[in-house]
Amino acid sequence: QVQLAESGGGLVQPGGSLRLSCAASGSVGTIYVTGWYRQAPGKQREFVASTTGSGSTTYARSVKGRFTISRDNANNIVYLQMNNLKPNDTAVYYCNGRSVIGEYWGQGTQVTVSS
Repeated sequence: QVQLAESGGGLVQPGGSLRLSCAASGSVGTIYVTGWYRQAPGKQREFVASTTGSGSTTYARSVKGRFTISRDNANNIVYLQMNNLKPNDTAVYYCNGRSVIGEYWGQGTQVTVSS
């Protein structure tokens, strides 16, 4: 089993920044891709960014150039640095881990971008 716990959400003004963290525990050695997804009210969950164990990264077009995904392998944490936030970035952000034993989700953290 893998457990994922997000933190770092909150309220920020347009143009501001936040850094989300996803701490993994359990069978972390089985994870091969860790990603961030988000779900805004009334919308489907969408992909934001992902990173593999080798460090390669992928971004949704809507966040490329503003968001950066990174990892601290020693502490099993994946970060999502979000800069130049916009009101339509408002959503619950979820950490996702794909492993050889299954797919796992965190409980989500709310990000609200508003003046």
